This record gives sequence, C-alpha cells and structure tokens, in this order.
Amino acid sequence: MDSKKLKPALGIAILSLGLAIYISNTGNATEASIWSLFPPLVAIFVALFTKEVFSSLFLGIVTGAILASGGSFAAFLNNVVYEGFITSISQTSGIFIFLVVLGIMVVLINFSGGSKAFGNWANARIKTRKQSQIATFFLCIMLFIDDYFNCLTSGSVMKSITDSHKVSRAKLAYIIDATAAPVCMIAPISSWAAAVSGYAENSHMSGIELFVKSIPFNFYSLLTLVFVVCIIVFDNDFGPMKTFEEKAMSEGELGISKDVTIDASHGHENGSVIDLVFPIITLIVSCVMSLINVGGFFDVKSPYYHDFVNAFANTDSSIALAMGSLVALVITIGFFVGKKALTFEKSMDAISEGFSSMVSAILILTMATSLKNISNDLLGSTEYVGGLMENAAGSLNSFLPVVIFVVAIFLAFATGTSWGTFGILIPIVVSMFEPTNPIFFIGISATLSGAVCGDHLSPISDTTIMSSTGAGCIHIDHVKTQLPYGMTVAAIASVAYIIAGFTHSAAIPLAFGIIAILTLMYILKTRNKKELSL
Repeated sequence: MDSKKLKPALGIAILSLGLAIYISNTGNATEASIWSLFPPLVAIFVALFTKEVFSSLFLGIVTGAILASGGSFAAFLNNVVYEGFITSISQTSGIFIFLVVLGIMVVLINFSGGSKAFGNWANARIKTRKQSQIATFFLCIMLFIDDYFNCLTSGSVMKSITDSHKVSRAKLAYIIDATAAPVCMIAPISSWAAAVSGYAENSHMSGIELFVKSIPFNFYSLLTLVFVVCIIVFDNDFGPMKTFEEKAMSEGELGISKDVTIDASHGHENGSVIDLVFPIITLIVSCVMSLINVGGFFDVKSPYYHDFVNAFANTDSSIALAMGSLVALVITIGFFVGKKALTFEKSMDAISEGFSSMVSAILILTMATSLKNISNDLLGSTEYVGGLMENAAGSLNSFLPVVIFVVAIFLAFATGTSWGTFGILIPIVVSMFEPTNPIFFIGISATLSGAVCGDHLSPISDTTIMSSTGAGCIHIDHVKTQLPYGMTVAAIASVAYIIAGFTHSAAIPLAFGIIAILTLMYILKTRNKKELSL
C-alpha cells in the first residue's frame, strides 16, 4: 500500500470499527436496518481507496460481525468464524473445486505445449489488437452456459493472444466480465436462466417462459454487449482504462497480477492446437452434461425427471461444474499421457501448480462470500432494501421500472450477489402485478438488469473476482477500469427504463440506448482526434 494512504486507511478502519462497536452496544443494529449495508460499503470504499482487497474484505467482515454480535465477544467470534468463513466455504466448495480443476487444466495444457501452439496458430490469423479483442468477445458469447465457466475458460484461452498484441489485462478482464454475465442473462439455456426460474413460482407461468419474455426488456445486458463491441471497434477507451491501454501499447506494461505463475512459453516443443482444443471441448461437454444430469435429465424413470430445458431450471451449477470439471480433468490427463505429450509424473506436478495459481481467487471468493453472508443473513440487507422498494413503489406507476432497476443495482453492488438480488426482488415484483399488466415483464427485466449491473460493478462480486482471475489481472485494477464503463451503460439503461415505463415497448427504449451509445462513441472519437492533432 502507498505510504501516503496508510494513515488515512488506518483512520477509516478505526472509525468504522469504533462506530460498529458503538451501534452494536446501543442495540440499533437491528435486523434489516440501514446498518446492514454498512459492512459491504466499508469494504468497497476501503478497497477502492487502498487497492488492498484482502484487508478491505476482512475489515468489512469484522465490522459486520461486530454489528451482529449485540456486544457479545463470543457472538462476534462465532459470526466471523462460523457464520462467515465456515459457512462461505461450505457454500462455495463446488466452485472451489471447479476453480482448482480449471487451474490444473490450464497448467496441463501449458505443459503439453497446447497454449503455445494455439497462440502461434491464432497469431498467424489474428493480426491486430482489435481482432484479438473481438475474438475474445465472440469466445465469451459462445460460452454462454455459465458465467463462472465463461470467465475462467475464456481468460485462460485468450491471455496469450491478447498479450502478444499488447492488450492490457484490465481490458481483457473487462471484455470477459462485460460479456459473461450479460450473455448468460439473455440465454434461455444457462445457469442464470435456471436461477431466475427458481424465483418465479408464483408468476402463473413457467420460470423459463417468464425468463424468455423478459429478455427484450433486459436493457443493461443487451446494451452492455453493444457497448463492448463499440468500445473495441471504435477504439474509444476512456477513464482509467485509457491509461492502462496506453501503457500496454507504449511500454508493454500489461498489468499482470503477481499471483499468475502459469507461463505458456515453457510448454512441450511438439505441442499442437489439439492439445488445447480437446481439453476445452471436453470441459464444455462434461459441464453441460453434468448440468442437465444434476437437473434430472437422465432420471427417466424417476419422479424427479425433467426434460432438457427444465433440467437447466432445476440444476445446481456449483455441484454440476465441480462434477463436470473433475471428469474432464481425468479425461485430459489420460489424453496427454496416452499420446505421450506428458508423463504421468509431470501431470501430477500440474496439480499442485494449478492449485497454487488459484489460491488468491479462492481467498477473495471466500472472504467476499463471508461478507455477503454476514450482511444478508445476519443483518438482513436484502430484506431492508427490498422493503424500501416495496413501500415506495406503489405510487410511482410508470417510473416503477427505473426505480426497480436502481434499487437492484444498489442491492447487488452492496452485497456482491446478483442471484441474491433476484431472490428478494422478483417475488416482490410478482406479487405487485398480474402477468397481464405490461409493467410486469418490464419490472422483472429491470430486476434482472439491475442485478447484473450491480454485480458487474461490485468489487466483492464473485463474477468480478472470476473475471480478474481468468484474465490474470490485478483485481482492483479491473474494478477501477470497468466502473466508468458500467456506470455509463447503467445511466443509458436507466433512461431506457423510464421510456419503457411510459411506452410499454421494448424496441423504442432499446433503439434509444443503441443511438445513445453510438452518439457517445462519435463524441469520444472526435475528442480523441482533437487530442492527437494538438
């Protein structure tokens, strides 16, 4: 940490903890009060200020544990250790397995020479920085099944290619993050569609039907995809991202995380493209099959049988991805050993190295989940914000969609969870309107859109963490560079929801959003040309 920021950071930490102790002892930190939002906001503010993720998250955890303790030291310890860390580890153990296995597979592919061969193949065809970024975008579009899988797989595949064209890791992380969740949010067959379906029990229609009918109004997701393409095509980076890109192009400073130890340059000399393609395809097939298996697709004679679509609606992605990745790992090791690309001993060496490469991501995810658990389960942050929206929405009529959108952003940003935001806000929207009301689907979409936006912008979000991990980017660099981009699209989407509230149309607000983005690109391009001419 910069020594100039050390004293202010310590001051903020002492002030936050002191205030938490005072509020806890006075009994004002009641469940579902405004104080439920204090811990995540402290963690987010300190992280952005100091660029120290671990200490910031831990400060948020301790602050929340104090608020929820009621002045009891024993309760405080229980909140930190059990309600925080132990519970979060049990909840995310499946994702931990997936992370570790993916890290191992990346090492195996590098050892085999697959990454090096693919990089040589791609570099012969991808000639420019712009093409490397477009290729990353389309790879993310194709991996629409799950955002975790998307973030980690696309980052692992594309890092060497974007590096060779001097694209900063912050830019790579943004492209991945801004594509992975939004594309899952508009794909009817994805883990996100399954999550949304599970919260729509009282909507008088199937969850998948509700999800599909809401897609045209999911303005943030749709406009974010448009924005990513425009930023790449027009080469119109701005804010901190522009600085990172200029350093990458002029100085070759890519902003690679120190935790990234995997190097593709030392792979087997006789590696081929198939050494990368086969494991990735195996992983995709295994994970898809595991997703529908966990959802009950293969239990034909069981009362728990579901058809293909409903299997996705009833699956558990954390369990399925762990299963699928382990199967893919065994097949991959057999493939490499069988074709003598690697020895069995070398394959085993990849296990420890792959695990080591994911330690930082696992720690951040553990601490972020712990903070979410304390804020949501012990202090009731989601119920508090949801209650505010429910009380305020009755008289807003046509402005209701934008109110829902903004509330969902704030809730997902503060808690770092989009799925938790779905869980609290979708039932409220379903209870407020009949499906025949045109505001019904707009309100559902505003919830989904705002949840994706808040999750996208939040430093403690799991998808934000996965994106920086997959890209090998310093986490806070990723957060800092994508904030202006996400907030720009959020502002445009907010106006789109105001228009939708009055017109009940999807086409008009979406057209407005696209025109607004193109206009912004034109203004930025004109400004950049003037700067170059000076």
